[in-house]
This record gives sequence, C-alpha cells and structure tokens, in this order.
Amino acid sequence: MRRKDRQKDKDFALNVVRECEYATLATLNNDNTPYCIPISPVLYDDVIYFHCATEGKKLDNIIKNSNVCLSCVRNIKLVPKDFITKFESAVVFGKCFIINDPDEKLFALKEICEKYAKENIAEFENAVSKWMSQTTICKIIIDEITGKANE
Repeated sequence: MRRKDRQKDKDFALNVVRECEYATLATLNNDNTPYCIPISPVLYDDVIYFHCATEGKKLDNIIKNSNVCLSCVRNIKLVPKDFITKFESAVVFGKCFIINDPDEKLFALKEICEKYAKENIAEFENAVSKWMSQTTICKIIIDEITGKANE
C-alpha cells in the first residue's frame, strides 16, 4: 500500500466488507482481460458469500480460475472545497467457489437476506421456495485483506 498513513488493520477491513452496501468483484476472462461486476457481499466469519444467477460470464470465469479480487467501500463523503473524497475501503484477494451443498447454500442465502432484506425476512421461506433453483451462491475464501481510510 502506497499511503501507509491511511492503512488500517484486518478488523477494520473486515468491518468494511461486513457493512458495505455493495462491492465490485474482479475475475479474469479466458483471454486474461479483467472482468468487474457489482455484487452484494455478506461476511460470515472469514468467508464472503454472494448470490447470482445460475449462468453468466462471472460464473464461467470463476469455474476456470478461482482467483478473485473484491473491492468494498463505505462512508463515502465528497469534500469539494478540499478536492478530496473521504472514504473507508477494503480490498480482498481470495479464491471463489460455487456452493453445491444445499445446507450451506440455504445458510448463506439467509445471511444475505438478513443483511439486505431484514424487514421482509418473514417471507424468506416463500422466496426460497420460489427462487432457490434460479440462484447460485458463491463463497470467497480470503487469502489477503487490506483496509484503508481517508478520514
């Protein structure tokens, strides 16, 4: 990290992942060009879960190369008079895998819904019965995580 004065510890970085509204996942295409896409991450212990459709470029890339990078940002505040942006961020390097175990898939989906649809969690079972077959759950095993802030 170039700006050591802005570097934060692992717990800070994990909290950024836990609290961010969305993150950007980077994978590699077949020709080694980067592919980035927004996801809705959920942190449980030291594992990051996210959901997606059952097919697409992101999954094709993950199947061929499990190495990913995830960028998360929270508490963004523009300060035009100083020509700066205040922020807190985390960057995760890790391996991404598609969850095949039905129990882990259900667990992760419930965690995702607890974060993003808590006010409607009473309808979780109905939604799962309707959408589970059309939903893929992936998990990222963290190899390295860094945190940074301009406070």
